[in-house]
Formats: sequence, C-alpha cells, structure tokens
Amino acid sequence: MLAKATARLGTETAFEVLAKARALEAEGRSVVHLEIGEPDFDTPPHIVEAAIRALRDGYTHYGPSAGLPEARAAVADYAGRMRGITIPAEHVVIMPGAKPVLFFGILSLVNPEDEVIYPNPAFPIYESVINYAGARAVPIALREDNDFNLDVEDLARAITPRTKMLILNSPANPTGGVLSRGDIEAIAALAQKHDFWVLADEIYARILYEGEHFSIMSLPGMPERTILLDGHSKTWAMTGWRLGYGIAPLPVAQMMSRFMTNCNSCTASFVQKAGIAALQGSQSDAEAMVAEFKRRRDLIVDGLNAIPGISCRRPRGAFYVFPNVTQLGMKSAACADGLLREAGVASLAGTAFGAHGEGYLRFSYANSQANIREALSRVARFVEARR
Repeated sequence: MLAKATARLGTETAFEVLAKARALEAEGRSVVHLEIGEPDFDTPPHIVEAAIRALRDGYTHYGPSAGLPEARAAVADYAGRMRGITIPAEHVVIMPGAKPVLFFGILSLVNPEDEVIYPNPAFPIYESVINYAGARAVPIALREDNDFNLDVEDLARAITPRTKMLILNSPANPTGGVLSRGDIEAIAALAQKHDFWVLADEIYARILYEGEHFSIMSLPGMPERTILLDGHSKTWAMTGWRLGYGIAPLPVAQMMSRFMTNCNSCTASFVQKAGIAALQGSQSDAEAMVAEFKRRRDLIVDGLNAIPGISCRRPRGAFYVFPNVTQLGMKSAACADGLLREAGVASLAGTAFGAHGEGYLRFSYANSQANIREALSRVARFVEARR
C-alpha cells in the first residue's frame, strides 16, 4: 500500500525506547531516563519572555520561507563570530529544527548514483536520509581505540569518483568524540582534492568540555563546499521549540528555502524571535548548563568504570557516554532491553546508531546527578545478577 521509497526510511530508536519506558511507568514501574538526547533544563527565562513578547506583538503569521530577515542576520553574525568567518545572511535558512537541514541539504545535492560517506556509529537519521535519497550510504567505522574519531586514512580509502558528500559530526552523538583541528584540516584537504561536499553537523558545538570548537567551515575554500547544520535545541534547552538553521553557499541555501516552501511554508515567527534572544542575550544559563553536564559526565564515567564488565571512555563533548559492554556477554540490544525491563534504566543499544555500535550502549547524562546515581546503582545490580 505504501510507496516503495518509504521502505528506505529508518527511524530514531530513542523515541521508541521512550515510548516503552513511558508504558512501563504507566504500569507503576520506576524508570530512570537516560535514553533521550534532551537537556533536562528549562529554556532560559529571557528567551521565553522574548517569545511571549513576540506573540503579543503579532508574530503569529506567515513569514518568509528562509526565515525572518532579522533572524537570518542574527544567525549569520553569531555563527560567523563563532567560526571566525563572514557569513552573508542570505546564506542562512531558518528551519523548524535541525533535521530539515540534513534532509533538504542531501536532497538538494545528492543524486541516486552518488555515494555519501558517514560515520558509524552515528545519528541514525544520516543513513536514513541517504538511503531515502536513493544514494549509496558508505559507513566509516568509529573505533574506540581511536577515541571514536573518524580516521582520516579510512576516509581516504573510502573515497571514490562517486563520492558526493561526507557527513561530519563533532562533537558527536552517540560517542561524545571530538575531531582535532589537524584531522579537520586533513579532511578539508581531501574534500577539496576530490571535490565533494561536507555536511557539518555542529549541533553540539557549544557543549564542549576541553578546548574550543573548531569548524571545517572556518578553513579557506570550505565555505564554498560546506553545509553547516546547527540549531537552538541543545545549547539553550529548546528541543520543543523546533528551531534550527542551515548555512550553505547561495544556490544550496536557495534550494533549501524552496524545500521549506514546499514542506513547511515557514518556521514559526515568534519562535524565531525567541531564537534571536538566545543568540544575542545572556549566555550565562547556557554556560552553567554545560558546567553541570561536565560534572554529570565525570559522575557517570567514573560510576560505569567501577562496574565489573563495563568500561567507558571520557567523552570530550555532547552529553552522552558510549560504554563498552562486550564483557557482559550480551548483544547490545538484549542488554539495553534487559536494563529497561529488569532494572528500570532506559538506554539505547549501540546498534541503534549503526552496525559498528555493537558491543556498546548509549546513556544520555542529561538527567540529574541524583538520577544518574540511582541509574548506576541499578546497572550495577543488573550486572551483578548475571555474574
């Protein structure tokens, strides 16, 4: 009954696990939620107030498909200052969340005969959209012994004459890995040598615990072949506001705007006004949130490493840990399911992020320290019961 192309669409397992966890809670079970990639903080008050003012001021009507001019200018200024480059406002497209940037960017550039290289394990929607576009998805394994970073030599071997695009994600979901400047420079050199595009997913750029974020778009020759994906969800705890943006060369930005016209008409105007307040207002709440995430990171990493049979690297960014559970003698999916049903801890199997995630789990530490401690205690009891 459904169109054949729909068979190529994947899903995001986090929402499926969340639904299972909610069902258990409805039965009276206690569940600690470490499955969903969502800050547990409220949106900063000055951003909320900006939205309320915008509603009262009548920002409740259609706006331009590419975004309000003042919102595009604010993004161009913010993103340009952060990356040390000048970004024309007309290269910015405001969208309802960052996922449309991924969808519209790939559909704007990739043909069915093309190849798109992407990291694995990684955000599962990468592979889903590549497949839906009819292109060939080419995974690059992110290995624990390389701190879950993309290996430049592996990338060089994966490039063919049909390579059209590379997807980069740093800081990364689900591993928290962060690419070094040297690796990014080497990747940029390959992109220019072999003439392929880079879709740089930098949604976690502000959630970094060591050093400063470095973007491939900052390098000479790369703004002309890069689509930058970013948004407000993670940095300012605005997941439900659905506000993201893409930055791309003008022809690509114009095509993404045309996709917006066809799919969404526009992004809610009052939400864009709130987004301007996020970019231009006080950053103290965002900075305090990252500081708390760092404390939670250390808590969960140390706690997991204290459990026999589990080992966990200390991520440098995002708010996820990706512990190795191979010594438990269980497949990732079975381990995650057992933790949920028997221990009341909601997590994701590493394979939810690709085949190379087997042997790992993903825990989001976007939850309170008290809940993380409770989750660690439950995980320890679950493991001990199997020894």
